Amino acid sequence: MRTVKFFALSLAVVLGISVAHARNYPCSGKKGGVSHCQGGKFVCKDGTISGSKQVCR
Repeated sequence: MRTVKFFALSLAVVLGISVAHARNYPCSGKKGGVSHCQGGKFVCKDGTISGSKQVCR
């Protein structure tokens, strides 16, 4: 029983970190991630420019 609780808690922590990371990453979600940089802006894999205020280097 103790092992199951530990596993459930570990899983919750890992999933929580993954969701938080995805929210703060340019081009996350349906945009597919960052393809490349262009003029300091992030270009997403779907071809759009990210609305992120971070500078891409």
